[in-house]
Amino acid sequence: MNAPATVTKQGRKWDQVLEGARTVFMRDGFEGASVDDIVREAGVSKATLYSYFPDKRLLFLEVAKSECNAQSEAAIQQIEGSGDVREVLSTAAGRMVRFFMSDVGMQVFRIVVGESQRFPEIGREFYASGPLMVRQMLVGFLSRAVDEGKLKIDDVELAADQFPELCKAGLHMQLVLGLRDSASEEEIDRVIEGAVDMFMSQYGV
Repeated sequence: MNAPATVTKQGRKWDQVLEGARTVFMRDGFEGASVDDIVREAGVSKATLYSYFPDKRLLFLEVAKSECNAQSEAAIQQIEGSGDVREVLSTAAGRMVRFFMSDVGMQVFRIVVGESQRFPEIGREFYASGPLMVRQMLVGFLSRAVDEGKLKIDDVELAADQFPELCKAGLHMQLVLGLRDSASEEEIDRVIEGAVDMFMSQYGV
């Protein structure tokens, strides 16, 4: 699998290839996943896989985008079902922090950053599949909370950009740079609570 081209989202075995790849990537990571393992898990031929994904990075990013979509949709459902601002922000922070710091999240971040300068469409597609959805979700939620008098925010879009960055405090950079391999649940909980407390101390009523 060489230079990225385009992904062909059609054919009856598309979902089969994607599910097989997801299983292998989650188990072995990007570097450890081989094409042979993926086609074996998916039950397809190499020719079929290559017809959809001419590059392993594109296949990995497609798996990552579907994971981002699933996380975003689950978060949106939970947010829409709750009116408590702190509870919603804690739920959203928990999902973001755990995805940012997961093996898949780390690998996705490195690949997107590494490849998006040469292939801008990779960055655009990934941003649209996850970060943009989360941003739109937060803008909508924060706007409603302001209208209901639960928050006081002059620039809702800026606040929606700030919150995910608070959820990366300290741990994310260390993990991206390989300074550490993982974060404990206690450390993750500390980041989540700190992000929500900081946000509410600025914007809470």
